[in-house]
Amino acid sequence: MEKPLLSAVGLTKHFTVGKTIRPGSGRIVHAVEGVSLDVMKGETLGLVGESGSGKSTFGRCLTRLYEPTAGRLEFDGTDITRTGERGLLPVRRRMQMIFQDPSASLNPKRRVRDIVGDAVRVHGLRRGRAVNEWLDELMDLVGLRPEYLDRYPHEFSGGQRQRIGIARALAVEPELIVADEPVSALDVSVQAQIVNLFTELREKLGLTYVFIAHDLAVVRQVSTRVAVMYLGTLMETGQTDALYAAPLHPYTQALLSAIPQPENRGRRRRILLTGEIPSPMNPPKGCVFSTRCPLATERCRTERPELAKRADGRAVACHFPLEAAGS
Repeated sequence: MEKPLLSAVGLTKHFTVGKTIRPGSGRIVHAVEGVSLDVMKGETLGLVGESGSGKSTFGRCLTRLYEPTAGRLEFDGTDITRTGERGLLPVRRRMQMIFQDPSASLNPKRRVRDIVGDAVRVHGLRRGRAVNEWLDELMDLVGLRPEYLDRYPHEFSGGQRQRIGIARALAVEPELIVADEPVSALDVSVQAQIVNLFTELREKLGLTYVFIAHDLAVVRQVSTRVAVMYLGTLMETGQTDALYAAPLHPYTQALLSAIPQPENRGRRRRILLTGEIPSPMNPPKGCVFSTRCPLATERCRTERPELAKRADGRAVACHFPLEAAGS
């Protein structure tokens, strides 16, 4: 059986807010709560959910930009949950991250040549003239001219800046890239170009992606498998086509029903959820979706469902998934 490239087991991340010098002050934000998820080599795992669902926090925990509060994180079979900075150096070369806002993630005072080339030098992958030759090749890979290396980030459009961010991630020849909302800050006209670039790079370089997004249409285009998060908890996972065709969790159904459909195509019945997302500082005792779920029972409000794997390879955290699929 194939082993996952990256594996999270019961991964949890809490933040303390409103803390003062008084002992015991502050409140706990349950950003990610006991998420277990495998990422297989060569796949694109789409991670979706509403704003505040914890998907970006989870992505940063996967790359150890955030230290997990609890749980275990394994990369290529090695436990890296508590690995120190020196031990993480070779792991960071194999696992990179692309951020949502390229304007904020690129140093405005440095030229592109330095922004992209620093990691190559830090990891000692190339030296001297070979560094500049590799940078020229990277520019070509992401669809930019080599002469752009001597410009500053403010001289580029948003789409071009994101291409530079992609080049920076590719500079150390990683195996896995966590892309955190990589197209949400871009114009709609540019989003398709960047999504196509991700697909081309995966095929050309054999990359593995964790693609975090709230745009379900984009996720369907780029992902081979999808995981759905709500209030820091994993609701459902499955192959993209199967999950989009027949969602098992009522939350997934509601998300998919909101995707705009052309008038000449069969429309999915729109499901309107009532109420607000509960506060992550005070999540519900049972299923975290029970306060908004149209199918919730007393059991849902008192007993939290486990993410149960099915015979078809899909998994769902719902006490009544068959009813959800048939509603």
